[in-house]
Amino acid sequence: MDFLHYQNGHLMAEKIAISELAIQYGTPLYIYSAPYITKQFMAYEQALIHRKHLVCYAVKANSNLSVLSLLVKSGAGFDIVSQGELERVLKAGADPKKVVFSGVAKSTSEIERALSIGIKCFNVESESELYRIDEIARKLGKIASISLRINPDVDAKTHPYISTGLRENKFGISYQLAIDVYRKAKTMANIKIVGIDCHIGSQLTELAPFLDATDRILALVDQLKSDNIDIEHVDLGGGLGVCYDNEQPPAITSLVTELTHKLQNYPDIEILFEPGRSIVANAGLLITKVEYTKHQDNNHFAIVDAGMNDLIRPALYQAWMQVLPEREPQSSDKPYVYNVVGPICESSDVLAYQRELSVNQDDLLVVCSAGAYGFSMASNYNSHPRPAEVMLLDDKQHQIIRQRETFDDLWRGEEVL
Repeated sequence: MDFLHYQNGHLMAEKIAISELAIQYGTPLYIYSAPYITKQFMAYEQALIHRKHLVCYAVKANSNLSVLSLLVKSGAGFDIVSQGELERVLKAGADPKKVVFSGVAKSTSEIERALSIGIKCFNVESESELYRIDEIARKLGKIASISLRINPDVDAKTHPYISTGLRENKFGISYQLAIDVYRKAKTMANIKIVGIDCHIGSQLTELAPFLDATDRILALVDQLKSDNIDIEHVDLGGGLGVCYDNEQPPAITSLVTELTHKLQNYPDIEILFEPGRSIVANAGLLITKVEYTKHQDNNHFAIVDAGMNDLIRPALYQAWMQVLPEREPQSSDKPYVYNVVGPICESSDVLAYQRELSVNQDDLLVVCSAGAYGFSMASNYNSHPRPAEVMLLDDKQHQIIRQRETFDDLWRGEEVL
């Protein structure tokens, strides 16, 4: 996170003091860097400059309207998995023709809405879904552009909860069934085959799984061509990992260069990518205040005002995220090995285990790399309002992009008997 550094003993984001942001907006608080988001997206764009392509940001990673509108201005397409995400990208100004619709459980109303506005294509994840899309398109007098999401049975070597490319995963159509389903799609009057798609998982830190999956997908492209089924685009998904601790994932340019090299004999095929985490994860911070320190036996706790309701990644899949004190550590400080824990009534409410810190009551801590799957997975568990979100516009300016929820927001829409 190259925009974070200590200056005069205090942590800064660009030239903005973390403590000033906490005072102005309160805690817990999400902070994002607009320049970093733009830089990460443009790394994909620049690596693909010599190919027909579309970079579709995976909205599930961070769906704030300001994040989406920033990417719209950069020319992004969008990968969505619900009508809510569709409505968000439209609100942010996205071109429907740059939207691909993934997800295993598309409802009738979601398909109708997507057809009515003319999205780029549906990434179809089952044969049953294909029949449903064809039926709805026929009733609406539309032609539905589709791409089949193929499960290539490639081990992404990532956490089981974020692995999506094995045959036992719920996502996509089995590699062994792909040709048969494409043949059936070709017979449907209201279906237009435009692409083939795969996405094998998230937080991938090696190139080999991407390359293996691409080889398997291109083998299908060749088989389909022999069946007179022409593929207009190949969607290679997302999933590129980021550095949370000491991971060394491939650079965006390395990934794209390797995969485009695989497609050098397919010059007319458009290449799609669906990155999410690699664009926004290291653009984001979660600022939290230490409410208490607690020392008992050999156990030390920094009890903070952010919990698993604000950031569920550590509790959900044991994610490791760096935690930095707002006050720069000094040699005279007495550190303890803390568990950083939140206010939620669950033993799993731990943001970080066994971190050597020197902190006191009312100090601030910063959880790094919180831009992806942070706020987007936040909840109101234990009736906590969700945090505010702030965008760093440049090295000096910042702007609120989501107001902190109020207590009235907690029961909006509910009724008292």
